[in-house]
Amino acid sequence: MNTFLLIFIGLPALEVFFMIKIGGAIGALNTVFLIFLTAIIGVYFARVQGLQTLRSGLINLYQNKAPIYELVSGASIAVAAMLLIIPGFFTDLLGFFLLFPFTRNILFKILIKEKKANPNYYEKDKIIDGEIKDDKKD
Repeated sequence: MNTFLLIFIGLPALEVFFMIKIGGAIGALNTVFLIFLTAIIGVYFARVQGLQTLRSGLINLYQNKAPIYELVSGASIAVAAMLLIIPGFFTDLLGFFLLFPFTRNILFKILIKEKKANPNYYEKDKIIDGEIKDDKKD
């Protein structure tokens, strides 16, 4: 099944399921308040983490170092902020997971280890296209 279709249908269904379960336990108004609270707190932390990442990236630039980690962190913070704005508990959990530097570092190490474990990762479907020309004139 197409991954996008699975996310497009499965994620809202999962969010509604969690909202119903949590709403049944703590009440509907408390659930709505909790959704707004996680969005507000998440966006605030995303702003703080984004500014720290920007500061760290500028320091690396001043030291003539490539801010590669800061670029990847900035992108993951942007995705985390988007996930935190989307109402729901599962997306908030994923957003907070990407937002904190400790868990973000663990995720980066797992992704880097996976790419290093497979030496042919970058050479998948590597096809060199060429054309032979005959420059000799008889």
